[in-house]
Amino acid sequence: MITQTLVVAAVCFRDGAGRILTVRKRGTRFFMLPGGKSEPGETPGVAALREVHEELGVTVAKEDLALLGSWSAAAANELDTIVDATVYRSDVVIAPVASAEIVELRWVDPTATTELDVPVAPLLLEFVFPALAA
Repeated sequence: MITQTLVVAAVCFRDGAGRILTVRKRGTRFFMLPGGKSEPGETPGVAALREVHEELGVTVAKEDLALLGSWSAAAANELDTIVDATVYRSDVVIAPVASAEIVELRWVDPTATTELDVPVAPLLLEFVFPALAA
């Protein structure tokens, strides 16, 4: 039974090999895109940029984001929770550093979904990876 919905914004960064940057937050098991909840009055794009700066120490300009899609999926680390996510992609080359609540960074190959060496959020498997492949 779903008890809550989290509204989040996230950014999908790719490296030169086509891998996607994922993060694992403190006290969690699943890897997900960098991002998080909006603060009051923030648009999803502004929230995504703020979260990327807080979590990765990276500053990205608004014009460097492109909407990848908006989807709902089971939350990775919260039981009985749905995540409504607005996901942007950015082609900016970054040098991320785990900051704030991020304890681990991992670049993952979105085409190797059955051979991933880390557990990833349902949102990535069900929507983000297929959207990138389209």
